[in-house]
Amino acid sequence: MYLENISLSCFKNYTENKLEFSADINCILGPNGSGKTNLLDAIHYLSLTKSAFNTIDQQNIQHNCDYFSVRGVFNQGGSRTKVQCSCKTGAKKIVKKDQKVYTRLSDHVGLFPVVLITPYDTDILREGSAVRRKFMDSIISQIDHSYLNNLLRYQRLLNQRNQLLKDFATRQRFDAELIASYDEPMLALMSTISRRRNEFVEQFAPVFQKHYKTISDDQDEVAISYQSEVISEQFKQSFLANHQRDVTLQRTGMGVHRDDLKCTIGKRSIRKFGSQGQQKSFVIAMKLAQFDLVEIHKQFKPILLLDDILDKLDDHRITRLIEMVSSHHFGQIFITDARAERTAVILKQVSSDIRKFMVSNGEATLVENSISRD
Repeated sequence: MYLENISLSCFKNYTENKLEFSADINCILGPNGSGKTNLLDAIHYLSLTKSAFNTIDQQNIQHNCDYFSVRGVFNQGGSRTKVQCSCKTGAKKIVKKDQKVYTRLSDHVGLFPVVLITPYDTDILREGSAVRRKFMDSIISQIDHSYLNNLLRYQRLLNQRNQLLKDFATRQRFDAELIASYDEPMLALMSTISRRRNEFVEQFAPVFQKHYKTISDDQDEVAISYQSEVISEQFKQSFLANHQRDVTLQRTGMGVHRDDLKCTIGKRSIRKFGSQGQQKSFVIAMKLAQFDLVEIHKQFKPILLLDDILDKLDDHRITRLIEMVSSHHFGQIFITDARAERTAVILKQVSSDIRKFMVSNGEATLVENSISRD
């Protein structure tokens, strides 16, 4: 599966731009602030119906415009699919597949998967549990549509239950029958979600460990494990006994919305005790494991987006990544870099169809189309 082309209209700093891509490697070159990352974000929109960097769609409309539009054609085994994502000021975002508008955006997720690696991925380790849940959920949602539906249902019920708890606190009146109407379906969903997350981590962890050893040459013992109070046999009883505390806090204090991934090196927290190099290797291994698991479940390779990582990695880790590129481990790849000469040297030994685009002030232009040595 690969993206044949993309057309941008009033998207971020792109006024109008259409590009034809290589099915192998596409280098997006240009100075910082020129719009390289914005182009990757447009691809992210076509895949996941949302930005990877700004959750507010309206803010991705170019200044002095009242809409944005991103259009592209995906090729999967010779079958071509047109996807369009657009948003107007004051209106809801619209996503179309072959001119048919989705009634539920979640139906699109997983059809054209992408894996994005950025210099900020270490936030997965450094930030709170919500970031790690988002990472876990984003992968499972691309390979298991029923999981995404269950997750969305749970989030709606959680928001409604939290609002109900606030009403109870304001009115100083508790309605056991009303709260039970939320508890029962939420408990069922929590059981399903936690079970699926646990299955995922059991499959994900060994793939992650394999990649960590490859890219780091580090003999340290690394591990990822799933942490959830929902797995406990006493959870249901504890959850139902927690009503008064929930009313006091005006929010649901227990559930899968508190789950976490425990990330360790040498059996200690990678966030607290890992070096910067170890943390970089850790998150890159996580993203590469994401790539492999999506490929296993979808039976085709997702698109790989590498945003400005060449400037943030040492030579050893870059070498390991390029070795994987040279072995054709990946499918279609997009690489952004502010230094064109560095990219040329790194990819010199890669046998692939390589297209290079130069970005300047929100306009990308094809500057080289070549096939490296076989």
